[in-house]
Amino acid sequence: MAERLVLHIGSMKSGTSFIQNVLGENKDALMEQGVLFPGARWKAQVAAVRDLSGTGGPGQPPMDEAGPWRTLCDEIHAWPGTAVVSMEFLGPRTTAQIERVVASFPDTSIEVVLSCRDLARQIPAMWLESVQNGSTTGWQDFLDAVRTEDKSVVAGRNFWRHQAIPAMARRWAGGIAPHSLTLLTVPRPGAEPGLLWQRFASILDVDPAGCDLEVRANPSIGLATAQMLLRLNRRMQKDDGTLPASYDKYVKHILAKRGLVERQRIEPKLGLAQGWVVKRGQQQVKRLRADGHRVVGDLDELLPVPVEGIHADEVSLEQELDAAVEGLAHMVGAWSVSERRKRRRERRRAARAADDT
Repeated sequence: MAERLVLHIGSMKSGTSFIQNVLGENKDALMEQGVLFPGARWKAQVAAVRDLSGTGGPGQPPMDEAGPWRTLCDEIHAWPGTAVVSMEFLGPRTTAQIERVVASFPDTSIEVVLSCRDLARQIPAMWLESVQNGSTTGWQDFLDAVRTEDKSVVAGRNFWRHQAIPAMARRWAGGIAPHSLTLLTVPRPGAEPGLLWQRFASILDVDPAGCDLEVRANPSIGLATAQMLLRLNRRMQKDDGTLPASYDKYVKHILAKRGLVERQRIEPKLGLAQGWVVKRGQQQVKRLRADGHRVVGDLDELLPVPVEGIHADEVSLEQELDAAVEGLAHMVGAWSVSERRKRRRERRRAARAADDT
């Protein structure tokens, strides 16, 4: 039975991918320090949280006792030390779902870590992320929906579902033992490399130097790429508002994450310098201070500072065209590699069939 379970619940775009990649790439080193990062791959944790969210509740199908959530729980129960789960979909869970999480570990001390970053960086990051996930909402409409907190607009509803830090922290803190929630603040740009991991490692009570931080990154796409993808998303969207089933594989992963994300360094940066963002961030920090949560880092790091850059509408058609042409070249290259691999598999199958005869 695990003595201690650390749940890293997000928020989205607050260094979660970096932390998850460090945990995943250093599983053996962490186990030597008594810490389990369960699942053969991190995707097992994603599947487990989706299982928890989509089954077993009112109006939902029953949870499979041999399904992803129960399987993850069984692995944690079999570990004698500390286990850590890092999955940002946990953040916006309802009170009832939080109770189900806690009930899954009746004899384990549960600690919750909520990583958070200032709104001036989060708002642009969340829009860029939404575009590479198929959104057809432009930057200005997204910004307006976030500012007004218009829940009738998908963009505004989704943003505050994942970025209403005080409400999320209060909901989770109310479902676990007192003083068991920690706010982990993301350092400002220019901070010491690896500082976010050092802070997280201090929560786990492991030696931060014992892990290799040379892990794959998860950078955002550039602004010209985002504007180009926005056009593509609008073109590909079906009459019912959905996207083709192939979108995630071919557009999000092959085109964006494995290709055009490399253009970020040469594309213009999305800026944000509006008074309401500063005011909203100050309100969040004030509420967090009043609630008295444990903090690793500094709540002042959540006070928004204007982000230098341009408005999305200032991207030129030529810049979008450059991104589109490079994206087309990348997809042709990826298709060529896929075809060569397909032919090699076919030759191997043919050779095996010949041997069998």
